[in-house]
Amino acid sequence: MPTKTILLDIEGTTTPVEFVTEVLFPYARQRIETFLREHSSDPSVRADIEALKQDHAQDVEQGLSPPPIAEVTRYVHWLMDRDRKSTSLKALQGKIWEAGYRAGELRGEVYDDVPRAIERWRWQNREIAIFSSGSVLAQKLLFSSTQAGDLTRFICGYFDTTTGPKREPESYRRIAQAVGAEPSVMLFISDTVPEANAARSAGIDTLLCVRGARSPSEPHGHAAIRSFDEVFP
Repeated sequence: MPTKTILLDIEGTTTPVEFVTEVLFPYARQRIETFLREHSSDPSVRADIEALKQDHAQDVEQGLSPPPIAEVTRYVHWLMDRDRKSTSLKALQGKIWEAGYRAGELRGEVYDDVPRAIERWRWQNREIAIFSSGSVLAQKLLFSSTQAGDLTRFICGYFDTTTGPKREPESYRRIAQAVGAEPSVMLFISDTVPEANAARSAGIDTLLCVRGARSPSEPHGHAAIRSFDEVFP
């Protein structure tokens, strides 16, 4: 059946991993303490902190040794050091990045083939959606400020971990329902094999995005691409 909806991962797929690990993460890490102090009365930030407290309680229950939750900045750093896909952490990071984008200190980065591909796919009447562990806010900020301009006009939906973990098939079924498409007419492109496995288990076609030398060392069973130029040219 023809593909009607293309679902895209971000890190390593549309955007260099280095932009996330060497630009975005350090930017948030350096500013978290000041941000929390200056926005302590913001209801949405307070909600994020309450959610962090729940994460912390679960970490303790699991026998981990996180910093005291009273030291929120240290706990946030601890989560970041472990690349934790915490929804509350990602929400805070998104708010910090929003300030950076508005101040002109940050600008979204995508691979050169991405803008022309998503524009081409839209001309082909295919819908494009994003699924990332980064918050919806962070996704919109990135795609609205790329070197090719604002790409959000081509994107119909954004999904983050509030939809569910990226390595669970049910998350992809929820996305299919949200965009109003049967899984059989969807395509998910990711650089991560477990994510592609989960999407395939949900009945969605998959492509593994292998850019440069970043090739999986083990067999994975997914068709592989090195550029979006190869997808529906």
